[in-house]
Amino acid sequence: MVGPPPGDTTAARQAFIQANTELSTAPLLPEVALHLATQVTPLWEATEVDLAARDLPPPYWAFAWPGGRAVARHVLDNPGLVAGRRVLDFAAGGGVAGIAAAKAGAALVIAAEIDDFAVASIGLNAAANGVAIEVSRRDIVGDPMPGIQVVLAGDVCYEKPMADRIIPWLRGLARDGVLVLLGDPGRAYVPKTGLEPLARYLVPTSLDLEDKEIRETTVWRLLGTV
Repeated sequence: MVGPPPGDTTAARQAFIQANTELSTAPLLPEVALHLATQVTPLWEATEVDLAARDLPPPYWAFAWPGGRAVARHVLDNPGLVAGRRVLDFAAGGGVAGIAAAKAGAALVIAAEIDDFAVASIGLNAAANGVAIEVSRRDIVGDPMPGIQVVLAGDVCYEKPMADRIIPWLRGLARDGVLVLLGDPGRAYVPKTGLEPLARYLVPTSLDLEDKEIRETTVWRLLGTV
């Protein structure tokens, strides 16, 4: 049963998440437990008052989006990409890609996420998987990210303003030697050039969230040059 919007503490948000999601796994990722919404509309409506009052984004953290799942699957299947390395899960949502990196042996995983609900979700999901995830709550776009060796970014090109802002920054990191992996299910604003395809997955999706039941999702390596 969906309850009232949570109070302004991490514990209250986590209680809200636990009351309105189920700990389960998403198709393509049987190894990763996540607190996921089973009903889209009630959760969206339950958070509307709080979202409007505090200018927060919708509850994207409650769903395993195809881009994030594809990146997570690729990392689990290719642990050498992250093993022993310092990894940033950018715009992490519920933290699925970062959790996969931790399971694959990353030395450090930082989840960058500015949504307080998502931060609470990351904490719950990391605990459910027995992994450690650090969280950065600040807007890191434009930062040089010293020490980071791999960036994971799933489904970040769904809006033009965001894509226009983050892709040049991520390309700059790639030029500095950072491995930048993008998971994209054909969003409108993914770059058309400067990408190397690494893998493709057929990701089951919900028609409540997507316009298709299956989305072909590509994991790209973003290059430092166009």
